[in-house]
Amino acid sequence: MATVNVYLTFNGNCREAFDFYKSVFGGEYPYIGTFGEMPPAEGMEIKEEDRNKIMHVTLPVSAETILMGSDAGSDQASQLTMGNNFSISINAESRGEAEHLFNGLSAGGKTTMPLSDTFWGAYFGMFTDRFGINWMVNYDDPSKMQQHP
Repeated sequence: MATVNVYLTFNGNCREAFDFYKSVFGGEYPYIGTFGEMPPAEGMEIKEEDRNKIMHVTLPVSAETILMGSDAGSDQASQLTMGNNFSISINAESRGEAEHLFNGLSAGGKTTMPLSDTFWGAYFGMFTDRFGINWMVNYDDPSKMQQHP
């Protein structure tokens, strides 16, 4: 069965927010990375002002729950408002389950990133459902996982 967690999006202060959350929940970051640490991708040049922003961070808060987050890039920051600054993140147990959940939940909504293989070894996609809720669907394929946790 898929697991569900909250994914928070910030306007440049993700590290500050997650350091605060970590001070309350305790624990360590299994992964924290910046946009500048991403491998180069054609058509996806990183602007200098975004290089030190957080691309992804995870903070386990219990055995079942992980708080995740990132900063919005400068191109998306103006669209970030209270209410659209979070997503529900689903981690599927198989590629097939990821496709089923993505296709079912996105029906009638707007796909913002189709399901595809990523540089971090996951099968991942994003959409806004027909009710205005942002979702992320992820499947961590063990055969494709790299050094990223």
